[in-house]
Amino acid sequence: MTGNIPGMNRRKFLRTGGAAMALPFLTSIAQSAKPSANVPDKKLVMMYVPNGLVRRCFFPGEEEAELPGFVGGFNADKSKKEKRIPNKPGIYDLELTSTMQPLAPHAGDVTLVTGLDRTYKNGQDVHAQGASCYLTSVSPEQAGLKGLRYPNGRSLDQVIGDHGGHKTVFNTLEISCNGYKAPKESIYFDNISWYGPDKIAPAIRDPQKLYDRLFMKSSYQDHVADVTDLMLADAKSLSRKLSRDDRATMDQFMTMIRDIELRIEKLKKMVAKTGIEKPKNPELPRRLYIRLMGDLMLAAMQMGISNICTFMVGPERWDAPLMYEGVFDKPVQHHNMTHNQKGDGYKELQKIDIFHMEQYAYILERMKEIKEADGSTLLDNSLVTYGAGLGDGATHQYFDLPLVVAGKSQGQVKQGRFVQCKSGTLNSNMWLTIAQLMGVETDSYADSDGTISQLWT
Repeated sequence: MTGNIPGMNRRKFLRTGGAAMALPFLTSIAQSAKPSANVPDKKLVMMYVPNGLVRRCFFPGEEEAELPGFVGGFNADKSKKEKRIPNKPGIYDLELTSTMQPLAPHAGDVTLVTGLDRTYKNGQDVHAQGASCYLTSVSPEQAGLKGLRYPNGRSLDQVIGDHGGHKTVFNTLEISCNGYKAPKESIYFDNISWYGPDKIAPAIRDPQKLYDRLFMKSSYQDHVADVTDLMLADAKSLSRKLSRDDRATMDQFMTMIRDIELRIEKLKKMVAKTGIEKPKNPELPRRLYIRLMGDLMLAAMQMGISNICTFMVGPERWDAPLMYEGVFDKPVQHHNMTHNQKGDGYKELQKIDIFHMEQYAYILERMKEIKEADGSTLLDNSLVTYGAGLGDGATHQYFDLPLVVAGKSQGQVKQGRFVQCKSGTLNSNMWLTIAQLMGVETDSYADSDGTISQLWT
């Protein structure tokens, strides 16, 4: 099934019991490859968090300052943007605010970027545009010329996938950590990846389905008692033919796969305890769920299944209880909390922001642990963004979007800084910059009018 995919001929596959598993790049089984073949591909991960953030705890210099009232109003009235706090453009030392503290071990690997604005057009819910327009950035004018009802277009991940996705099994990989089976909102609230206007690139939400897709399990997999056990045996036989370094890589990889299977089983048991065979609204423990999906994503990148991934931490606006284990004693409604920030209310909401930041830090830590063929790490060869489509969840503002960029993109990006863009800089300028860093030869993307040149080394 993969033999005709360009670039896959250098990869080794384990096949057993109707399953196929691609292995990480092993130099011992690539003896016929050219030396340049050992250069890893660039990778891109775009993480999205819903409902904005508590901005005063995220943006440097705001936490102790006396701020003006909430900006934007519940209708995100563009005329009120003059009340915003203007940025002082420049490059500064990175200051880890209270929400960013989980990134302390990775301070040299991340850059905070502020001053970015997202396209907005009246007529569509602000939360819906926050998600569906986050990576499309079509201007209202462009939408009008194209006859689009909303400023939705082809998303950045798909554009980059068009350029280099053919190297892998899947051009792009879409993942969502929304465990709810029953729809509570339209597709616009729950998706950031789009093939085009109203053409959703559906994300995988179920860890088991994601596992099955990555390992290409067949319909008769149920006849295999434990696929991973057989693959481990096959891998042990292969291991005898590998160099010492490749054996270490192989051992690490197979241990990770075994761990993923065990965690999937653990999650299944937790859901089963609800007493419902197929729960429509499972209150899945968020940390376990998000990290499991994250590790599956990283396994896909290590195996060469996909180099371009979108990772939606949660859906916009859904008034549904979620279990943030270790944070609250019972499930809470994230969206509802964003509109109760007066007084000390924001402090409870910030706990969710910190929780999400911890999951981002976990992804970065895992990427630093995974070695590539040339001895570099997965993070060395990647760009990993973390952001939201709303600048502040309480006011629905679609400007001053929070964004963190991690990874060095093979030495192209200088990290450990705080980049303040001029207030009003289009977020499509950032997407154009990322497209160019990923090798796409283009001078524009959506409504961009330049690049974020401060990111380049």
